[in-house]
Formats: sequence, structure tokens, C-alpha cells
Amino acid sequence: MASQVFCFDLRVTTKDTNFKKFGRLLEAADLKGIVQRKKKRPLIGIKLHFGEKGNTSFIRPIYVRQVVDKLWEYGGRPFITDANTVYVGTRADAVDHLTTAIQNGFAYAVVNAPLVIADGLRGTAEAEVEINQELFQSVFIGEAIVEAEALVSLAHFKLHELSGFGGAIKNVGMGCASRRGKLAQHSNIAPKVNEKKCTGCGDCVAHCAQEAIRLEADKAVIDPAKCVGCAECILVCPYGNIEIQWNESIPVFLKKMVEYTYGVLKGKQDRVIFVNFVTQVSPACDCYGHNDLPIVGDLGILASRDIVALDQACADLVNSSPGLPGSCLKDLTAGSDKFRSVYPKIDWEIQLDYAEKLALGSRRYELIKI
Repeated sequence: MASQVFCFDLRVTTKDTNFKKFGRLLEAADLKGIVQRKKKRPLIGIKLHFGEKGNTSFIRPIYVRQVVDKLWEYGGRPFITDANTVYVGTRADAVDHLTTAIQNGFAYAVVNAPLVIADGLRGTAEAEVEINQELFQSVFIGEAIVEAEALVSLAHFKLHELSGFGGAIKNVGMGCASRRGKLAQHSNIAPKVNEKKCTGCGDCVAHCAQEAIRLEADKAVIDPAKCVGCAECILVCPYGNIEIQWNESIPVFLKKMVEYTYGVLKGKQDRVIFVNFVTQVSPACDCYGHNDLPIVGDLGILASRDIVALDQACADLVNSSPGLPGSCLKDLTAGSDKFRSVYPKIDWEIQLDYAEKLALGSRRYELIKI
């Protein structure tokens, strides 16, 4: 059976603005339905990517405010959240992450909800969720995500250098993972020390709870047999000399990401709504401190209760549209595969096929215009 995906384009009149249409979109996708009140007002996480400092293609905070206001109205207690990055950037710990979020416009005065970094100060506030799937028996999710009683995914749909595109599945599966969970998806071996740059300061040794790091000849050495992949050493090195080994193959990476999505949604399937903004469709992730010219025009905003159908619909919209002249696309033809045009070695459909196999949703959808 085809799943319902609701959408609207960005054409407006003086009487029917995008804000009004966005409100109708949220109602059509039944945002109110995720607020299942019992004796208390439920905590509802709004999973968002705040954008790396210098990036400008992330979702505009004024749209987030509309979601927040409706959730307050429906009786929920919303909070805006994301988990720390595994790489060292402007969102690697809660202090920098919150600072970046506020500088990018997500202050309480704008969005009307508190900001909560899902996996805590250094990315170690996590919950282990048992999933018993092909690649993972358990996954590690940001604690605040697991404890939230409902979830709203707000994702900027764009291209991605590892997954082909980043939509709702990536926003949930990768974005909600703790630091350990993100490392597990990207790599199957321990981090490595840059021996030439290592100063032998010992900070990583002192912070390693597993005693997996030692000093030899004034250089840090990681014992892979003892390393549990928490990735804290990457963050605590004051010189940035401990690095991720990005060795996972693309097909396995995509399936790992889907299994993490499964873990995030476990027990919440009837209390989640997914919204994708197919605007400023940049050729790379918002994790970069910049963004290139969009590859297609702004196509609209889509929402669904089915995460697979939503991402499929967004991918189809992008591919059916003509590419923008001057962008990095090699083939501007309407109907061409825009994702493979930029990343020819990535089979982006793996994430959709595997998500459907895990019963997270259906690739068949009915597109309903608002």
C-alpha cells in the first residue's frame, strides 16, 4: 500500500503565504497526533541540524518556530535537539554546539523552545538500544532522543558525499547517534594517532576509560583490542592529532545508518513525524562550514509519517527537475540521476531498500499537494 506524502511548492500569493501552507502541511501530516497526552505534557524532541558555522543552507529558524508553537498549543513540551559530531568542528561538544546553534539563529527568543544537546557535554550521554539486526545487535543513541516521548524530524534535503543524499533517514539515523554511534557507522577500526604531530602530552591517556591508550617513546599509541569506539580521544586531544579512520564501505555504511534509524524509532513509530525541506539543495552536507550553489531550484517542503516514502518522494522530485546551470552537476537534464551525477560511485537506493526491508516504511507513495 502506498504511503501518503504531503507537499507544497513555494509559489505564494498575498493571501496564501508559505507560512500558511506550512501550517496546513503540519496539520495534514497530523502533527497533533504525536502528542499523546496522559497525566503530563509529553516531552517532544525536534531533531534538527543547526548547520556548521559558516554554512547557510540549513533550515530557517522561523519555520522551526511554527512547529514549536503548534506543539505547545497541542499540549506537548517541545525541545530542539541534535547530537554532537564525531569530527572536531563547531558542533563537537555541547558548548560549541549550542554556541553555533544560537549564532545561526536558534536562540530561545526565536524558536520558543530550549536547546538540548542529545548526547551531553562531550557526546557520552547515550542510551544503548537493542535492535538485533544484521550488522548491529545494539546501537548507541543520544540519551535525550531515547527519553523523548515523541519526535519530529526536520531535515534539510541535500546531496551527501557518503550516502548520495541526506534526508530524513540520515537526519534520524546518523544525527541521533551518540559520538560512539557515529564512529561505529563510519568506521570498523579504532581511531589512529598522527605520530608525526603527537606531542605526547598524555591527555588522551588520562581520559580513556578503557585504558586503551598508552605512551611509547613520548607518542600516544591506541590498542585496537581494548578500544570500544567511544571516540572521546578524538575530542579531548588538544592538538587534534587523533583521527577517524573513515574506512567503512559505502553499502555497509548505508545499512548501518538505517539500522541506527531503526533503533531511534523503536517504540516511537506512532509518535514521529518527518518533514523534509527540499530547498537550497546543496551538493554536500551541512556539516561543512560552507555550501556550494544548489543543484536544482527550490522544490518545496514535504511531510509524512513514513520516513522511507518521504525520502523516496524527495529523491524523485530532485531527479525529475532540471539542474541549475553553473552548479556542479555534469548532467542538467530533467529526469537524470542528480545524486550519481555528483557521486557516481554511490548507490543511494541501498538506504531506501534496506529501510523498507526493516519495515520502516514503503518506497511506494502517494504525493498529495497542499
